[in-house]
Amino acid sequence: MKATHYSISAFFPAYNDEASIGKIVHAAAELLPKLTDDFEIVVVNDGSADQTGELLSQLAQQYQFVKVINHPTNRGYGAALISGFANCGKDLIFYTDGDGQYDVGELLELLAVLNEEVDLVNGYKIRRADPWYRILIGWLYQSMVRWFFSIPLRDVDCDFRLFRRSLVDRTTLTCDSGAICVEMIKKFQRQGCRIVEVPVSHYPRVKGKSQFFRLKHLRRMLFQLFPVWWKLMVAPVVLRCLHFIKLQSQARGKA
Repeated sequence: MKATHYSISAFFPAYNDEASIGKIVHAAAELLPKLTDDFEIVVVNDGSADQTGELLSQLAQQYQFVKVINHPTNRGYGAALISGFANCGKDLIFYTDGDGQYDVGELLELLAVLNEEVDLVNGYKIRRADPWYRILIGWLYQSMVRWFFSIPLRDVDCDFRLFRRSLVDRTTLTCDSGAICVEMIKKFQRQGCRIVEVPVSHYPRVKGKSQFFRLKHLRRMLFQLFPVWWKLMVAPVVLRCLHFIKLQSQARGKA
């Protein structure tokens, strides 16, 4: 008996993840048939310089339900997500990173709380498996975006999510960096998205370094966050104030 009546797109953005992406795809290929008869696996290779592309080509030949999208050059995490979402065609989208820091098997924990009253199930790390300085930077970043964007999630950058594809179908995402996570959640929230949070495990990276903590990436992400903050948080307040002033002016003119 299948665990869900939904169809599922499992999506994994990958950048220089030859050491982990194969294991992730194999795990998903074993798990998904147990959950639904209608599924697919989508992987975006974001201009990897290692053997990620070659490995994904082999996986696409091995599994007919694996779809690989190749970016000729590295376009950024947000660009990889946008490409992946655009190529997901099932009812639900489950995505996590291709670096192996999350367990695909914990998709079951997300599905367990998904119902007609929930649009998005967002994971949060039980314990972050990173060096102390990354934990500190992550905490500062999380605190900043929660305050500036009024996002109630405890871990907005936990990229272990399950949500209805209809959310991205009616959402325009613009950030090509890691800022996309804040943009996405805030725009979902403005649509009235109903969110539930679930604790998930977090593991050390198998190989390579996180792109999130590089100075160049952080600077780019912060530069992209500002216009998103202005458009989603400041501009609506300004417009309401201007509308109020206009109404007051019209009322005085009639008096």
